[in-house]
Amino acid sequence: MAGTFEIYQDKAKKWRFRLKAANGQIVAVGEDYETKASAIKGCDAVQRAADGAKIVEV
Repeated sequence: MAGTFEIYQDKAKKWRFRLKAANGQIVAVGEDYETKASAIKGCDAVQRAADGAKIVEV
């Protein structure tokens, strides 16, 4: 089963997202966004960036 992006408003009324693994563990958290639509775009950007992303040691 794939992970899930959750969109929510924080206490400051900013929109955020978090990515949860299939087991419910939070694996990534986004920055704050002014609008829900912007938070959704942030999720889309993470999906595009992660597709085929390499793991590198720095």
